[in-house]
Amino acid sequence: MPGRAPPPIAELPPLRLRRCRHGLMLFPAADIYIGRSLDLYGEYSESEASLLCRVVEPGQTALDIGANIGTLTLPLARRLGARGRLIAVEPHPALSQLLRTNLAINQLDHAEIVAAAMGAAPGRMTAPALDFGQKGNFGQVELRPFDGGGQIETRTVDGLDLPSCQLIKIDVEGMELDVLNGAAATIARHRPLLYVENDRRARSPALIDALLSLDYRLFWDRPPLYNRDNFYGVGDNVFGTIASRNMFCFPREQERRVIGGIEATSPEAWI
Repeated sequence: MPGRAPPPIAELPPLRLRRCRHGLMLFPAADIYIGRSLDLYGEYSESEASLLCRVVEPGQTALDIGANIGTLTLPLARRLGARGRLIAVEPHPALSQLLRTNLAINQLDHAEIVAAAMGAAPGRMTAPALDFGQKGNFGQVELRPFDGGGQIETRTVDGLDLPSCQLIKIDVEGMELDVLNGAAATIARHRPLLYVENDRRARSPALIDALLSLDYRLFWDRPPLYNRDNFYGVGDNVFGTIASRNMFCFPREQERRVIGGIEATSPEAWI
């Protein structure tokens, strides 16, 4: 696979615009994972996007919590369609602005943006400043307890009072358990599929215990950053074996074909 990335559509330092697998994407050129993957391959974590789009149907409702600049938001918005409802949650002002732009330039106006954090209770947190002109991992932005600066509103999933919900994806850099606690009523009422990042071993037992207590079955998913069938057809794998560590969870009462992965049956499970 000798392909190479085409020239970008536009250079808007420190941002770059490219036509990618799921549409136009404006991204920080110095981002070492999401931006680099979009730049080299025209996609990011495509197996993750493919999985989520397979488990929802047009017209359904999904939450993309920790949407960042929209690499999963765009394919989910297209999959659910204008009759569906996609709520993309991104608290950091710089990232939520890029998310809003990416949805607009792809005419995905039916997707909703919540520019707030989701947590266990309403409140406030502090967001770090981001410098898109410097190399960094802008997909790993951690919020801090409110200290008087960089104020971010914290809301709960239950506060959205959703009339239906089929999927909740959560990627919030260690705050996954807080989001689940703030979504307890929604999960009990609608029994949605859950796709939850779980990449911090010290916090994993509490997170798995909470998911099991919801009477869900949990399966590990390790989507690689590099996809050999990438959009630009580039054979050079700059990410090696780097993969995310997520859990695909569904209600025990549902009969569902298991989509790969090792089942986690105890809080101590880890792969």
